[in-house]
Amino acid sequence: MRQSDQEVLIQQLLPIVRVAGDALMAVYSRGTPEVQLKEDDSPVTQADLASHRVLASRLKPLLPECPVVSEEDAESLIHRQPHGRFWLIDPLDGTKEFIARNGEFTVNIALIEDGLCVLGVVYAPAFDALYWGGASLGAFRCMGGQTAAIKVAASSPVKAPRVVASKSHLNEATRSLIDRLGEVSLVQAGSSLKFCRVAEGQADIYPRLAPTCEWDTAAAQAVLEGAGGVVVDLQGMPLLYGKPDVLNPSFIATRDTALIPA
Repeated sequence: MRQSDQEVLIQQLLPIVRVAGDALMAVYSRGTPEVQLKEDDSPVTQADLASHRVLASRLKPLLPECPVVSEEDAESLIHRQPHGRFWLIDPLDGTKEFIARNGEFTVNIALIEDGLCVLGVVYAPAFDALYWGGASLGAFRCMGGQTAAIKVAASSPVKAPRVVASKSHLNEATRSLIDRLGEVSLVQAGSSLKFCRVAEGQADIYPRLAPTCEWDTAAAQAVLEGAGGVVVDLQGMPLLYGKPDVLNPSFIATRDTALIPA
């Protein structure tokens, strides 16, 4: 897809992700939601499903030939292919944050082409914070009605690297890698907002040595790459999408690969 087409498409996505965010907030405003467990024991709420319905119905007309692959639609997973194009969405990333009512949950939309995330949109409706971008598009943030380009930090403003860590999933392997960085300053965030903290220069590195799925990372990876950052596995290779297994390898998202401990 040409860059000009990507730019047009991403502008069409912005109002869609806001409507999905409104669907989440309609449930969020009513207090603690009813929670069910999926087959993998992860939580799902009526908000996840409401956002999924918005995204699935509104993305299809944009690219009629492009399947929509969603965390909340198991049958859609057959459309994940290493070649070709598909939408990859997470209608509610950070369900645990949603249930905990800390606001740090997002709606994620990514477009995958030949295994790569070419563009992505991340919306945190509780903060009205909207991020979008792609490797050939740059990266942008809209908050409080103000839109601005964002870039990773050229260098850390403090001596200790600013490490962004999960509020819900900080395991021993990730702690061990953080320890290898030496003295650090911890920045806590939930959901795909961890990538966004690096993309907007508020953190330097986000290591994740715990299970994630493709829909957890694709949109925010596109934003970070647009801001000048990188996301690589522990062998230094970029994350790929449409693999036979939906699970991602362990990865590190950073403004600079020189920060990754040997």
